[in-house]
Amino acid sequence: MKESRRSRVVFALLAGTLRPVFNVFLRKQWHGAENLPKDTGFIVCPNHVTEIDPVVVGHFLYNQGHPPHFLAKASLFKVPVLGPALSSTNQVPVERVTAGAAGSLDAAREALAAGRALVIYPEGTLTRDPDLWPMKGRTGAARLALTTGVPVIPIAHWGDQELLPRYAKRPSLFPRKHVQLVVGEPVDLSDFADQPLSKAVLDAATDRIMSDLTDMVSKLRGAEPPKARWDPVANGQRQIGRSFETGGNASGTQTTHIKPEAPK
Repeated sequence: MKESRRSRVVFALLAGTLRPVFNVFLRKQWHGAENLPKDTGFIVCPNHVTEIDPVVVGHFLYNQGHPPHFLAKASLFKVPVLGPALSSTNQVPVERVTAGAAGSLDAAREALAAGRALVIYPEGTLTRDPDLWPMKGRTGAARLALTTGVPVIPIAHWGDQELLPRYAKRPSLFPRKHVQLVVGEPVDLSDFADQPLSKAVLDAATDRIMSDLTDMVSKLRGAEPPKARWDPVANGQRQIGRSFETGGNASGTQTTHIKPEAPK
């Protein structure tokens, strides 16, 4: 489904403002755009290393004719200026409490049914891995893919963390940074399609998404990933918030994720 005229105008204004700025400070190298589906909604699963990742991924998708739709905390839709911009571009509000989780999933399904590109960070937040490798994933993207049947497209990128390191207070503008982005083939989840959405199935599907994504990041970095993905819980870390390394109050900005429903 095409974007509304209002949505197209707002996207064009945002792109016209942000793209020139990022072009000054980031040299981009994009590969694999041919792997993006053309006639169906799809889930984009990128790795997450810095707060500006959504702009980098969104810039790429918009340039390919797929206006990006992200999951955003429902409270942000009430913020002056920002809220109307989110609503106008059909971003997906996500409730972070159990009572609103089902509605959030419904909104995400509607976006996919409308043929949109829905960006879900499968880690749920910026990676906690000390070396910025993809960490253990959360099951929201897998659940949504298995209940809708839409393809999951992994997108790996590397280099934008040099412009704005994870949780940094200010960017490092010079010298000009280089970001690489590659689109992978759809993750093969076909063997899970007819299985009940048990915890074991969701965990296995999520692990496959993360494995494909980690392999792609490994190739971009030219390095071998850890044998085991970083697990924040196992390492005594908070799963969201800026203070995960110090044990302080988790009051910082984080990426929103769909809270999974109870396994059936």
